[in-house]
Amino acid sequence: MPRLTKIYTRQGDGGETRLVGGQKVPKDAPRIASYGTIDELNSHLGVVLSGDVGPRNRERLERVQNELFHLGSVLATLPEDRERRPGPEIEARHVAALESWIDELNEELPPLENFVLPGGGATAARLHVARCVCRRAERHVVALGREENVPEQALRYLNRLSDLLFVLARHENVHAGHPEVLWDSHA
Repeated sequence: MPRLTKIYTRQGDGGETRLVGGQKVPKDAPRIASYGTIDELNSHLGVVLSGDVGPRNRERLERVQNELFHLGSVLATLPEDRERRPGPEIEARHVAALESWIDELNEELPPLENFVLPGGGATAARLHVARCVCRRAERHVVALGREENVPEQALRYLNRLSDLLFVLARHENVHAGHPEVLWDSHA
């Protein structure tokens, strides 16, 4: 468990930061954009959790927040450093849990007959924002994967997580009595 005794170090004042293994990299490097966007996503989930979320979905989102911290840690560490200093990983079981939750929640929802616009109640709207940030994080990790080795489960996890956030938004709307906002293709 890391012990943070000092919050500022002044080492990043020149536009560079350090990875977990100590390597200096520019703050706009693809690796930093990847785990920085995952951190942003985690913050959006914190906003969702500060509101009125059903207890079962709250428990799931709290678990996802911890898993996103795992994923951020994985991406902040070069593969060779992960081999020397193993830490939490995103594994197939994490992806399987997301899929199970999606299937379970979907069974409680009416079938989709049109595209859903972000909105409805406040919780659902916040979940839609988180879904969009998750998709951006996924795009950053795809870009990083073109340059460097990215764990296979990282992309799968982000892809399923965005699906879960969509289903959670629908679920929260239905259970709060908010109608879904459907796309009007003739508007």
